[in-house]
Amino acid sequence: MKPSVPPRFMLKMRFKRVGRKRQPSYRLVVMLSTSPRDGKVIKELGFYNPITKELKLNLEGIRFQLNNGVKTTKVVENLLKRNGLSRN
Repeated sequence: MKPSVPPRFMLKMRFKRVGRKRQPSYRLVVMLSTSPRDGKVIKELGFYNPITKELKLNLEGIRFQLNNGVKTTKVVENLLKRNGLSRN
């Protein structure tokens, strides 16, 4: 089932911060570009812990979202390039 997203809003793939104070970890999510950083999520696609460098990605879901026109933030774009995923 597709989530209902107004057509005038752009979707963005970015990090959502989770974890405790001074121990950040991030979820790779798809959300409206106008949503706050920790706002409502449309789809979760992965997890990244910068302290332990743990990374889990749903590669199939990421490719699907990129092929459907979802834009990425610069940080997410760099992370995807390091792991062999690029927009082209």
